[in-house]
Amino acid sequence: MNKALAGDHLSDNEVLQLLDTKTGDDFTELMETAYQITKEHHKTIKLTSTVHITNQCEVTPKCKYCGFAAGTSPEGYYHPFFKTDDEIREAVISIEKSGIPRVSCSGAHGYHGEQAVTASRIVKENTSLELLVNVGADLNRQSLEKIAHYETETVCCNLETTNERLFHQIKPGESLQNRIKTCQMISDSDVELSSGLLIGIGESHQDRLNHLKFLKRFKNLGEIPIMGFNPYRGTPMENHPVCSLNDQMRTIAVTRILFPDIRITVPTPTIGPENVKFSLMAGANNLATVIPDTYPLEIKGVGSPACGTLMNVLKVTIDMGLITELRTCFVPVLNRTPLASGM
Repeated sequence: MNKALAGDHLSDNEVLQLLDTKTGDDFTELMETAYQITKEHHKTIKLTSTVHITNQCEVTPKCKYCGFAAGTSPEGYYHPFFKTDDEIREAVISIEKSGIPRVSCSGAHGYHGEQAVTASRIVKENTSLELLVNVGADLNRQSLEKIAHYETETVCCNLETTNERLFHQIKPGESLQNRIKTCQMISDSDVELSSGLLIGIGESHQDRLNHLKFLKRFKNLGEIPIMGFNPYRGTPMENHPVCSLNDQMRTIAVTRILFPDIRITVPTPTIGPENVKFSLMAGANNLATVIPDTYPLEIKGVGSPACGTLMNVLKVTIDMGLITELRTCFVPVLNRTPLASGM
């Protein structure tokens, strides 16, 4: 762990050993190392809310885990929707008023990125929120240029896994190469790239290491989401095991060690709203899918319908003594919850 704290290069075997860390003292040391690196490189915790633009998706066949696309899961967005401009505007204004500084606007495939362009325009014309848009590989160069025109800070295209066989198995209607090309297009632009991992889908630790190493090729990468698999009822993967909390924490911690300066994002529904503190202890510094009490739209979370509410998330960061970034202020608290040994 001394090498990790010092920022020294770790060999592939050393990284794999960290990914295989079991519970006990070694696990606690890994968490404390990642947490220390985070404190040294990031002074605040970011919060990101969300607006889901549409669930009407033209990917065929559908991704086997998807609970977002219309008709895929009775727990998800089963009925088709396409949010109106007024609905998006009302939602982002409520987010801004809550103090959350950032919003993610995401949507399904089939619009050549124009749904993201519309959301970018609405957010930037009506609020001062930081903006991430995520429509996967649905973007083209023209829509990306329009998104950049509205001064969108970040564009996300998650690869989810760089194991081509596994990618095709769980996402038979998409192409890994198309997603890689989209990431490269974003990275070559003036917009920050966000691209992350979906873990617990059958990949090996070597696959995760290969994925993290692959991300280093993108010069404008600023954010890595870590999403633990959580099945939606009614989907082809409904009986696939949930990614364990310890496995998510290990992967977050290793990502922090390899990318000390990167924003590591954990959506509250994938870690579980009740487990938000553990993602922070492992090195995450951005909590996503945080929903204010006044939010006007129905909301379902990535990986699970349950989302983290703003008040509950703030209680966690306050109890941990972390400084949480809000729009007009910072919320500092003094007492940090110590790491529990043998977790």
